[in-house]
Amino acid sequence: MPPVPGATTIEPSADNTLFEDSSNFRSNGAGEHLFVGNTNSGNTRRALLRFDVAAAVPAGATVTAVSLRMRMSRTRGGNVTVTLHRVLADWGEGASDANGPEGRGASAQTGDATWRHRFAEAQLWDSLGGDFEAQSSGSALIGGTGSDTWPSTDGMVADVQSWLDDPDANFGWLLRGNESGIRTAKRFDSRENGTAGNRPQLTIDFMAPG
Repeated sequence: MPPVPGATTIEPSADNTLFEDSSNFRSNGAGEHLFVGNTNSGNTRRALLRFDVAAAVPAGATVTAVSLRMRMSRTRGGNVTVTLHRVLADWGEGASDANGPEGRGASAQTGDATWRHRFAEAQLWDSLGGDFEAQSSGSALIGGTGSDTWPSTDGMVADVQSWLDDPDANFGWLLRGNESGIRTAKRFDSRENGTAGNRPQLTIDFMAPG
């Protein structure tokens, strides 16, 4: 039988933010928001997203296109390119939950990812700020508040295909914004956001075995 075309849209199975500050021990695993870019004081934020591709796409399928949609809900800066980078090591989403606009994060809880830790306080990143591919897999230009889409690229397709074929090596993407200067930070809504339509969504087109 010929391959069967299919498509699915899924929310993250985990997400979190890495907060650079004097302690490097902040997180927001249970918070409603994710952050990228630099703060007013020049401290960097990087977001983490992971999607359970193997639970949503048939085994043996060929991924043909993917796109990521996220809602940016707060910023003081102008247009910024936000890039996706394949993460190289596992990481955690704990119970930390920041107050107010959430931009400062909260003290990390057991199992949270931080600027230093993959899982607080048990396992460290090899490099501060996360272990990820330097080459980006995709990008989007983010301006004012609203929904934004990272369109399909060969790199994004290859990442999602690898997560389907080898779920144990699915560590998701790290999102980087403008990390030079100050006031470049962008706030996105997370999978815990109270409005379901504002949560991140990954759309996957594929050809399933006949």
